[in-house]
Amino acid sequence: MNISYDVIGDIHGHAAKLEALLRELGYVANRKSWIPPQGRKAMFVGDLIDRGPEQLRVVEIVRSMIDAGHAQSTMGNHEFNAIAYATPRDDGSGGHLRQHSAKNDAQHAEFLAQVGAGSAKHRELIEWFRMLPPLLDLDGIRVVHAWWHAPYAEFVNARWAPGTPMTDEFLRAASTKGTPEFRAMDGLTKGLEIRLPNGQAFLDHAGVARSEVRTKWWCEDPRSLRDVAIVEPGQEYCVPDHALPDDYLGMPATGSPVFIGHYWMTGQPERMSRKVACLDWSAAKKGPLVAYRWDGEQEIGSRNFRAAG
Repeated sequence: MNISYDVIGDIHGHAAKLEALLRELGYVANRKSWIPPQGRKAMFVGDLIDRGPEQLRVVEIVRSMIDAGHAQSTMGNHEFNAIAYATPRDDGSGGHLRQHSAKNDAQHAEFLAQVGAGSAKHRELIEWFRMLPPLLDLDGIRVVHAWWHAPYAEFVNARWAPGTPMTDEFLRAASTKGTPEFRAMDGLTKGLEIRLPNGQAFLDHAGVARSEVRTKWWCEDPRSLRDVAIVEPGQEYCVPDHALPDDYLGMPATGSPVFIGHYWMTGQPERMSRKVACLDWSAAKKGPLVAYRWDGEQEIGSRNFRAAG
């Protein structure tokens, strides 16, 4: 029997929005899990944690659905960050693979408060996060948190066997800037970014000044850096209207539809291109939690988006 998928965006600890969306999609809760409509399966794009008030509940729901065979999930950058934040370096420095800086502490503080930093539950969830694959290439769709870049997908798949946890060797390499593992995981979970020229900067969704801008790697006919830059409303002119660099790696998606999260979109949910749907519409702020109901189509349809919250 062919499976149809309900692909669900970044939840960031908002269990009430998740439960409302599952009901909207026709899923029914029982004592153990949420049961999908006949012939359907849920697909999560990652970033289950950080920021929201019910992070443990979100993980419990998603984990129960995966265990029951009703769902799958990819790893978001927040799950990868949580793993690296909890893993000590092996160089005797006493540090961790993800630095415990003021910025990183603040970003991860709510998760640690809810789970109990260093607790048995914390360790258990870190091990579970390590089981989440960074990408899924299924029968008819592809799912990744931020960027489907075929060379990175092939590189990771050759080093990380499906259904197995991320190894310590891969994790340490992926946490070291400049390695092929770092470039691949950074691209898959955080997307394609470009450094602005001449020291220019913009303010991101958190009000932090940044000199590297996320890009619309899926753009079908980009002509300038401003065409592909993803910035908050009002920040567009912080990005110079320069030609794209010669080594720009973005390109339109071809083949099966690609579903992503990560990008803090706002407004009315809509497709990014004929082949790409972003499902992060800022549920961690005041936006809705968004899903795409895929029924076998090879191009993204505007009527297939669902939202709650």
